[in-house]
Amino acid sequence: MNRLAALEARLREDLRWLELPAPSWVPPRFADAERVLDVAVIGGGMAGLTAAAELRWLGIDNLQVFDRAPSGREGPWVSFARMETLRSPKQLTGPALRMPALTFRAWYEAQFGRDAWDALYKIPRTQWMDYLRWYREVLDLPVRNDITLTSLRPRDDGLLELDLADASGERTVLARHVVLATGRDGLGGPSVPAIANTVARRYWAHSADAIDFAALTGKRVGVVGAGASAFDNAATALEAGAASVDLFIRRDDIPRVNKLTGIGSPGLVHGFADLDDASKWRFLHYAQTEQTPPPRDSVLRVSRHEGARFHVGSPITTLDERDGALAVTTPKGHYVVDFLIFATGFHSDIATRAEFAPFARFVRRWKDRYQADPSLPSYELAESPDLGAAFAFQEREPGTCAALTQIHCFNHAASLSHGKLSGDIPAISDGAQRLARGIASRLFDADRERHYQALLAFDTAELRGDEWTEADASSDTSRARLQAENAAENTAENTAENTD
Repeated sequence: MNRLAALEARLREDLRWLELPAPSWVPPRFADAERVLDVAVIGGGMAGLTAAAELRWLGIDNLQVFDRAPSGREGPWVSFARMETLRSPKQLTGPALRMPALTFRAWYEAQFGRDAWDALYKIPRTQWMDYLRWYREVLDLPVRNDITLTSLRPRDDGLLELDLADASGERTVLARHVVLATGRDGLGGPSVPAIANTVARRYWAHSADAIDFAALTGKRVGVVGAGASAFDNAATALEAGAASVDLFIRRDDIPRVNKLTGIGSPGLVHGFADLDDASKWRFLHYAQTEQTPPPRDSVLRVSRHEGARFHVGSPITTLDERDGALAVTTPKGHYVVDFLIFATGFHSDIATRAEFAPFARFVRRWKDRYQADPSLPSYELAESPDLGAAFAFQEREPGTCAALTQIHCFNHAASLSHGKLSGDIPAISDGAQRLARGIASRLFDADRERHYQALLAFDTAELRGDEWTEADASSDTSRARLQAENAAENTAENTAENTD
């Protein structure tokens, strides 16, 4: 047995010793002559896989994960992520759900050994995808690929209707709960400044787009932004042979300190959701304003190229098409580029997503009930959904769409309500456990009468009735028992005398 097979055997044994998964306990529900899914998970990336694993371990096995990407290409890791290694330290346990044999380290050492692990600096991006593929396989998680959610509709009977499309056409499935494990742009999409729309689309792309970098060989490229994706895209363009890359950075300096790292702890993980509204807003507004710096390696990956030029304090003020190129103007000068990449992040405006249109207008956002300090403005935070327990949406107006509480926002948009538990590697297991336990609680509560009837009907006896005798029986019964005992003793004595 090779070492990876041995690790998988150890994991199976660990799960067996912990009695995981728990036995299935959710009563089946049928509607429209078909079985209703207890949980449908939209997104088979890291968050979706972790959520599905924890749900199954809690005995909720009538679930299905759907992902629009081909198998093995879920999430950003081998699509629009362009860094060489992950930012997170290699030792973080990520989606392992407190199972040592399920960690990246265990998987890596099983294949390459302890010395290789000790020598590893950070986790290569594509190798992380390999690990997630193994994670899905070793846990036998029910993922269906190449399927896109086109509409999610709450029904009057409390169920959720999902329209799904694949190469064979469209079909509809029903679910009691839906988990939106849809990543960084989970409720919205790429964010680009309005100035981008003043020029033809062929001249620019967002950093999350599928970009043909080979076509940029010998070209002048501009990149807007100062985050990790800005430097990853700049480096990829330069490595593909771009003649030059100008980085246009709005700030007067590149951010240098990752503020949230400084307070990372179990206290933050488990305590953020219980903070008062003003404190939640203050924490995330400050982190957002300070911005997460790009990794040092990512910056060096760009600056080692002679064609890299950094322009700080340089927001783009005008953008014009000129002689088949773009004329870029900033407060510091005028520049010409052939192609511009906006590494300007994502938004969480649920109203922009067609598949969520049937219920988006009922969703309560933070701006609907909380007025932030005017000195701490943030469009992104204001648009964030105001989530309840188990990452569930809530109604903006009570009584308008009760089934919203069965849709769970397990993606980046949950950050203001629950903290960074639903998309980043450090606390994804904690988030999945919070989510799954909440769904388990709601499923049990919804079926409370069926569980109560099962309680009444249960009649498997553990005692036969012959294990004990009543000490306070009636005197007649006591005398009868005493006479029987005396008779038995006399019989025994007579037998002994006759034998002698």
